Amino acid sequence: MAAGPAFGQADLTNCERELIHLAGSVQPFGILLTLHGTHYTIVQASANTSTLLGVSAVSLLGQTIKTLGDEVLCSLERVVTTSDLKEPVPLKCILLVEGTPAHFEGALHRVTAELLVLELEPMAVSAIDTVDFSSQLLLDHLDTSIQRFSSAPNINVLCDTVVKRIRDMVGYDRVMVYKFDPEGHGKIIAEARNPRLESLLGHHYPATDIPQRARELYIRNRLRVLVDVNHEAAALIPRELPGGDTELDMSLCHLRSMSPLHLQYLRNMGVTATLVVSLVREGRLWGLIACHHYSPRNLRMPVRAACEMLAEVISTRIAAIENYVHAQVAIQARRLEQRLIEATSTEGDWRLALFRNPHTLLQPLGATGAALVHEGEILTSGEVPSTPELRALTQWVHRQQSDGLFMCSSVSRANPALESLTPTASGVLAIKLSAERPDYLMWFRKEQLLTVTWAGDPSKPVLGNDPMELSPRRSFAAWSELVRGTALAWTTAEIALARAFGNSLVDIILQVHAVRLLIAEHQLAQTRATVADSKEPVIIADASQRVLFANDAFYELARRQRGVHSSLEHISALFTDAAPARVMLNALGEDRQPWRGALNLKLGDGDVLAVSVRAEVVPHRDGSILGYFLIFDDRTQNQRAAAARERLEQSLALASRAGMPFAARGPGNAHHQELLNTVLANASLAAMDIVDGHATPSVISLLEEIDDSAQRAAALYARIVSFIGEGQ
Repeated sequence: MAAGPAFGQADLTNCERELIHLAGSVQPFGILLTLHGTHYTIVQASANTSTLLGVSAVSLLGQTIKTLGDEVLCSLERVVTTSDLKEPVPLKCILLVEGTPAHFEGALHRVTAELLVLELEPMAVSAIDTVDFSSQLLLDHLDTSIQRFSSAPNINVLCDTVVKRIRDMVGYDRVMVYKFDPEGHGKIIAEARNPRLESLLGHHYPATDIPQRARELYIRNRLRVLVDVNHEAAALIPRELPGGDTELDMSLCHLRSMSPLHLQYLRNMGVTATLVVSLVREGRLWGLIACHHYSPRNLRMPVRAACEMLAEVISTRIAAIENYVHAQVAIQARRLEQRLIEATSTEGDWRLALFRNPHTLLQPLGATGAALVHEGEILTSGEVPSTPELRALTQWVHRQQSDGLFMCSSVSRANPALESLTPTASGVLAIKLSAERPDYLMWFRKEQLLTVTWAGDPSKPVLGNDPMELSPRRSFAAWSELVRGTALAWTTAEIALARAFGNSLVDIILQVHAVRLLIAEHQLAQTRATVADSKEPVIIADASQRVLFANDAFYELARRQRGVHSSLEHISALFTDAAPARVMLNALGEDRQPWRGALNLKLGDGDVLAVSVRAEVVPHRDGSILGYFLIFDDRTQNQRAAAARERLEQSLALASRAGMPFAARGPGNAHHQELLNTVLANASLAAMDIVDGHATPSVISLLEEIDDSAQRAAALYARIVSFIGEGQ
């Protein structure tokens, strides 16, 4: 972390970075000794040793710990040999105070390989009110408290029980549970107090009241006691450690002095003594047990240890309760998944089932609206922004999220361009459903006018920057802030439920696509088989003109081996004349127009075959090109059919001319000529109907059959006319 103002030199503009772990002083009810090496040489001592030990700090420097008696040396060595001292280890010992043995209690911890820190407090009766219990009474209280904490069904009941049991044990005037929200702001969610005090239950405090460095120390050092806010701190002598300009890191010191800013903060509340115990959940500061007293107050070391142990039990119970909530979330998610799977199998569309009952989608997350953006379509439920606003929101969310989840309680503050969404979607919780597309399931919370009770006005914390003259909070009268453009923050349980819903939907979408893939594969196989078995030669290509498929009929027509042509460009090289082939490809690729024409195909055996080609463009519904197909027709049959037709026409013409001499013999025979013409015309019409169809070998044989029939009809006509003529 970057350096900041030295301890005691911060003002309210930079207190966030104050080096509070380098306090350089202790509270005067105990002493601190920094010991070096295996002989435990005293290299640093708090200035109050003259008061508590009867010997000045300066005279102790350079002396070994044995100077204070053999008993303290034995106690020290016993702890050193049984612990790594990474965390403070409690101890009791007897020190010589002006030659008289005196009982002390305290803790020992290691700051470097060569340096130990010993903190000691006298156990003699003090003028300061000190909480103490017999061992049995303390254990009984712990046993009862743990049983009650373990049976608490929810967070509210747990915290109400905590403040009552802790206040019964330590006797402070006010005991509170202070919980942090995701932004770091705090709220008092439980309180036990002296009836003469005004309640602070429900009060909110801005995140700036507890600087980040202090939050980090609350995690490292879980219990902090302030005995008297008006104490005069005892400085460490010397301030810097020997051999350099390094100050002692006092992060783990329970005697460490507190920031003057914090002390002034407490004075303006009228608080004299405090006890703060950390509640840590998954390595993060979940909240604090904060105890206030309005006169000096201290705790014996066993009572402090008991408080710290109870905090661990409480943290464990919080984890159990929140994990139970997550388990319920998983059950709800499975129910949703089952409902959507059933809807998919019966109705074919899971999306309709998701939005059929708005209550089941909105109520679990406390949302006022929801929207599904999937494959370019939008479905909504409840109160939601307009479609254009939803699309703009989706694009913005897509740019913000990094792990598949996005949440925000004030969209207008995060992105002023989306301020119009505030009435319906001030809060957004979005789960990503696709790795490729901006598909999301989103829940919304509309703007909610919250009356938040703060302990002091967070927008007016001071009248100046002198922490000793102008305090962070001059008055702690309740101040109400009307929060605009903000929705209720999403809770951990709601976020977990959203993730579970999202995971279920991703699974369902995968299942749907898997079914679609199987259906498509089945349909593709059927279609491929149909095209493959077709007797018409065909080639199918994709949008880039890459050949996807050519059936057996084409390779038989071309008399070539299968699979040797990868693109339409390669196919075009099979034609004898490149120019018409290029015209065809240009029409398809550039003009996106179908093409029909006659080409000569070079066959695999060296021959040339006249073919007709029909090339078609297949468009997508969005205007793009799906691909192309080419159908080939062997023109040999057409040519034979045309020749047969020509022969037929010639035969008919000859037959007609052959009947003309009979008609010339007399006027009566003209009628007979018309009869012949009718017969021949009937044959011609039949030929035309046949040729207009597809040219096949059967067509040619039909034309030949008509030709023979017409010839026979003409011959019979001649015979009839001959008989008629002879009869005349």
